[in-house]
Amino acid sequence: MLRQRIRTHTSTVGLAGRLVLVVVALACVWYGLMLVLLALKVAPASVNAISGYRTIFDWLSALAPPTGSTPRLLVAAGGLLAFVLFGFLAWTQLPRPYLARGDVRLAGAPNGSLTIEPRAIERVAEAAAVGNRDVGAASGRYGTDDLAVLVRLTRARDVPAALADVRRRVHDALATHDLPDLPVNVTLGGFDRRHRRELD
Repeated sequence: MLRQRIRTHTSTVGLAGRLVLVVVALACVWYGLMLVLLALKVAPASVNAISGYRTIFDWLSALAPPTGSTPRLLVAAGGLLAFVLFGFLAWTQLPRPYLARGDVRLAGAPNGSLTIEPRAIERVAEAAAVGNRDVGAASGRYGTDDLAVLVRLTRARDVPAALADVRRRVHDALATHDLPDLPVNVTLGGFDRRHRRELD
């Protein structure tokens, strides 16, 4: 059986959803504390001065149904907008399951099937990447649909050309070893500290 993993990376929208959750949780904790103070026989006037719970309750209880169609349309539009916004933020908080990476089965083996471990594909990509003289270190990460290569360069000159060359080398290495030609994403992970003066 294939193992399942849960995607945990977040986006800006996901962080906004978490911020709303934090605000609601803090409000619940705060007014829970006010409830504890009332249970401990603290004067209601003092608790209201801190939290304004009674003032808010009195204001809400004094509200009357709006008259006319315009206020009702505004309230309905505001409620619909809040529903869409907070519903979307809640949707972004749901985990996205995906299949974990697995072995690669190659077709065309003479006596059965040939299976390649993901780490072997990563090693091929890493060896191809360090073939560029400007690459000091490289690490590969094979996914189900792509191959990510993180490189550290020894020089800061002509970075785009170095990354493009690494990408070409990885594609050539995959073809040389009869491996599937996956999309290759090359990312700059940093520079060698021994050449920091070249960053200026």
